[in-house]
Amino acid sequence: MNPAPLAFLFPGQGSQFVGMGRDIAEAYPEARSVFAQADDVLGFALSRLCFAGPEAELMDTVNAQPAILTHSLAVLRVIDKVAPEVKPALMAGHSLGEFSALVAAGSLKFEDAVQLVRERGRLMKDAGQANPGGMAAVMPLGRDVLDEVCQEASALVGKPVQVANDNSPGQIVISGDNAALEKAMELAKARGAKRVIRLQVSIAAHSQLMKMAARSFRGELDAISFASPQVPVIGNVYARPIQLGDVRDELEAQLTSPVRWTESVQYLAQQGITTCIEIGPKDVLAGLVRRIDASLTAMSVGDPQGIDLLLKP
Repeated sequence: MNPAPLAFLFPGQGSQFVGMGRDIAEAYPEARSVFAQADDVLGFALSRLCFAGPEAELMDTVNAQPAILTHSLAVLRVIDKVAPEVKPALMAGHSLGEFSALVAAGSLKFEDAVQLVRERGRLMKDAGQANPGGMAAVMPLGRDVLDEVCQEASALVGKPVQVANDNSPGQIVISGDNAALEKAMELAKARGAKRVIRLQVSIAAHSQLMKMAARSFRGELDAISFASPQVPVIGNVYARPIQLGDVRDELEAQLTSPVRWTESVQYLAQQGITTCIEIGPKDVLAGLVRRIDASLTAMSVGDPQGIDLLLKP
């Protein structure tokens, strides 16, 4: 399989599960070495947590973020080995996945990335404890309507709530202070939302409640060296390729800004991309791609079965 033009996509938090990466690490030494490197860098057995749990510990954002990044890069190393002809023209990552994409593009070293996302998770968790909030999925209202709903709810309650993830047409996640979020959920139903689901998270990701985390995270970013991406990476904040001089601003702003995933996938299609390969645990992004643009082919590669599918002529 050598589709062209091709994009690699990298998933974000929520794709973690106990057992992630175990099969591919057992099957391929290239994957095992990536998990071993993460263990060495972090100073604890992240690999064992991925392969065997316990689930509650893996689900903690400080562990889930490096776990997903490590799994994604382990799979990528296998693809590089067994299918070196499969090369992307563009890359993108959903939230946390943007770090995986930057590593894949040669902009960020893996050992720096795994430490960065571990600290990102810690800072987000701390911000969530200092400013409690939550997130809710709303279907199927448009982005403009939900922006208005969030502005109205924020004004009524005096606390922030905003669009956090524009995942696909008809699936948008809002995020913010608990009281403002509840008001926005109520208003969304009044505007015709058929489903409004409070997510099982205690952090208002991609909202103004993450300002404290963003400020602290900037210091971590300033201590890291970045290189020019060898393959363009579409950023979450502007849904356009990230330039080297803007990468730290992007990764800082990403914590408080919406993930513009619908626009990112539309941009890929506009650039002539015909096939998207999601690299990492689960198949969330492949499903979103199909909803955004049915003309795009989307597949997920996260285990030996996915590798076998990729290698089929």
